[in-house]
Amino acid sequence: MKRRSPAAPLLLPFVTFGIYTLVWFVKTKNEINLVAHSRIPTAWLLILPVVSIWWEWKLAVGVEEATNGGLGRHGAFWLLFLLGPLGALFVQIALNVAADSPASSNRALQESVLA
Repeated sequence: MKRRSPAAPLLLPFVTFGIYTLVWFVKTKNEINLVAHSRIPTAWLLILPVVSIWWEWKLAVGVEEATNGGLGRHGAFWLLFLLGPLGALFVQIALNVAADSPASSNRALQESVLA
């Protein structure tokens, strides 16, 4: 999983008028699907008001799997849903911690050997 600056999902949405939030969602979704073998659907569903809430829940489940429970699905969902870019900052911090952990580097090494 790629390590990103936690300040990016917090500050860049203000500079890009919210577009970076969508970019962050897509990039994070793709990496979580690869690392945690999650089944997060396409990010196009974010444009539908009620379906976007379900999509954020699916992303939160993937965050829990990618962080090995370091950030639970309920916490990730409520952070993203209620706090927006500030919640994305905390989710990115949890993903960075998981990316830096020895277990994730061992898993990435095993997957590269098996591929």
